[in-house]
Amino acid sequence: MLLSYNLYSTVNFPTRIYNNSITAIDNIFIDKVKYENYSTHPLVKGLSDHNDHIITINNITVDIRIGKIQSMRKFNKFSITQFAINLSYENWENVFIEEDVSTDFNNFLNTYLRIFNSSFPLQKMYSTHNNKPWITTGIKT
Repeated sequence: MLLSYNLYSTVNFPTRIYNNSITAIDNIFIDKVKYENYSTHPLVKGLSDHNDHIITINNITVDIRIGKIQSMRKFNKFSITQFAINLSYENWENVFIEEDVSTDFNNFLNTYLRIFNSSFPLQKMYSTHNNKPWITTGIKT
């Protein structure tokens, strides 16, 4: 299943040593095509029968641009009220004319979307939201 997402195991050493049993049940999976230059090594602390393991990925490029232009819709009390008013003034006769349910639904959807898109138009906005707050300065450098 992991291969279907292009994820491969990186640990090739035992991660659990207990009595006479040595297993590699703990692992780190990465996309080896995307991250070709990596190394994984154990960190033995002796506190548990499971050893820690560390992966170092070299040559990572992280997009540090925080802001970008996105298309968004603005919803506020005024636009929602205007939307409700426009829906109430609409003549819904074309929705009930047809005998075919699919045609009725398409007529309804077209009318509804026309009013929705006019009440809440797409606007280009500059977004400064950092959607990856876990990428700290230490990770970037």
